[in-house]
Amino acid sequence: MQVADILKPSAVKVINSCTSKKRLFHDLGALAESCYDLPANDVIEALIEREGLGPTGVGHGIALPHARMPQVSNVLGFFLRLEKPLSFEAVDRQPVDLVFCLLAPEDAGVEHLKALALVSRTMRSDDVCTKLRANNDPASLFALLTEASASQAA
Repeated sequence: MQVADILKPSAVKVINSCTSKKRLFHDLGALAESCYDLPANDVIEALIEREGLGPTGVGHGIALPHARMPQVSNVLGFFLRLEKPLSFEAVDRQPVDLVFCLLAPEDAGVEHLKALALVSRTMRSDDVCTKLRANNDPASLFALLTEASASQAA
């Protein structure tokens, strides 16, 4: 599995202003609706419910919100770069500016875990994150994410 298998170019955005985690989940819900025809409210509810189990801010300005949903047939990804970092209750208490969200089928099991591991490995690269933070063009962000994933697999 590679990032290009779960992320499409239209699911990558730069957000100028996001004031709360809840607002971020609304932005992700709207993106899920426009990219994958998923009901925005269902996506928002699933992300909030999962976040209630524990924050998905993994540190170093990165959050990996994820949820399982019955309406999803395969793992789907979304990437947001926030121009203004957002408090996210991350493990290192640092604000978040890079958000890679995953939605998976309720019975995804291993595929969901593989996707989370792939995204985690990709986002763990300081070089990749530096390039993502230096870029405002969604097409370039998509290219950086998919190229990083492909080169790790090689």
